[in-house]
Amino acid sequence: MKKPIRLLIPLAAAAVTIAMSPTAAFADGADGTYQTSLDPLNGSSGSGMAMITVKGDQATVELSWSGLPKTFMNADYPHVQHIHIGAQGTCPSGLALDKNGDGIVDTVEGTPAYGDIGTTLSVKGDTSPKAGTNIKIAPGGDSLEYNRTITLSQDTVDQLSSGTGVIVVHGLDPATLSKKAANAKSKLVPSLPLAATAPALCGALDKTPSGGVDTGSGSTAGVENLGMFALGGGLLSVAAVGMMARRRRVEQDA
Repeated sequence: MKKPIRLLIPLAAAAVTIAMSPTAAFADGADGTYQTSLDPLNGSSGSGMAMITVKGDQATVELSWSGLPKTFMNADYPHVQHIHIGAQGTCPSGLALDKNGDGIVDTVEGTPAYGDIGTTLSVKGDTSPKAGTNIKIAPGGDSLEYNRTITLSQDTVDQLSSGTGVIVVHGLDPATLSKKAANAKSKLVPSLPLAATAPALCGALDKTPSGGVDTGSGSTAGVENLGMFALGGGLLSVAAVGMMARRRRVEQDA
């Protein structure tokens, strides 16, 4: 009985190590689920949430927001939205990036934080960066419930995998801006006012543990990890009992 007991101890320790390993909870590569809250920028009164499920180059995007400007020139206010990539993977903080002092961080000024457009989250048609300012395929109004499966570019897949993907929703109420900003033209589309393309919501995408343990997604993977941990604990207990029994027999023989 000596050999089995000696084998149980390293086996139990290995099981606990696997269960507690931070890398064991994540899928390989970019495949997996990415989530973020969409927080207001530039005095926006909006808020929202986003979740992207990636498999290969296919992504199912579920996104919702509310509280943004509703109308512009007697029509639904177009809110272009994108996955930005290739920079720090963060959202601008305060006005540190406001280079011209107009009181907002416009899209170009915010690029060092969140990068350029990787994928356009349009409601139909083109999702490439070229569609980034196409207001005809952008969602309109003050709220959105968005669910679309799209093909991601390799650059976007790579940047999600490296943790630098950021969702940005654009479109501010000109009435809330400084006079300088309210009267300015967009640096991206000079025919539009600056407010139309200025960032309103932003969220840095984080990859969640496989199974969504931290997100309440209902997956059983978290339970499986807990089961592995319990298995390790059970094996340790068995080993401990075996060692105690052996010790008693040794004491009795003495």
